Amino acid sequence: MPGTRKLGRVTAHRKAMLRGQVTALLQNGQIQTTFWRAKELSAIADEMITLGKKGGLNAYREALKVITVEDVAKKLFDTIAPAYAKVAGGYTQIYKLGPRRGDAAEMALIKLVDVKKEEPVVEEKPAKKTTTRKRTVKKAAPVEEAPAEAPVEEVVEAPVEEAPVEEAPATEAAE
Repeated sequence: MPGTRKLGRVTAHRKAMLRGQVTALLQNGQIQTTFWRAKELSAIADEMITLGKKGGLNAYREALKVITVEDVAKKLFDTIAPAYAKVAGGYTQIYKLGPRRGDAAEMALIKLVDVKKEEPVVEEKPAKKTTTRKRTVKKAAPVEEAPAEAPVEEVVEAPVEEAPVEEAPATEAAE
């Protein structure tokens, strides 16, 4: 079993508790527990689903070392694991729920990810051109004149007067 958190339990108690929680998670799809137990449980549940994806007798026996109910192991190999066939990990989600009333322990909801909603959206990219030809510039189409019925306004530009520029007197070079 992975993990290094002791969770305030001796080894045998901790393993038994996590085995029971993994079984309940796979059986019900979600459970509510403390946040740190959920973190440990997530890793174990992911391993079980990976074993289910591998299939075979050896993987089934390895899963039964952790899962305490044989019907849940069958459910894992028959329905849960095939649903995650195209998913490469991250089979669980953890949602924080806030502190527990009695001892203020951080509570969490851990559940299996719904793979039907989480299918990745693949965007199609346009194919890149591999040629290195120069692009030709298209000439603009000739502009059609307005029909005779519509009055055409002419713009008359007013002459602009330029201010006289005073030239500086030229200095003659000394002879």
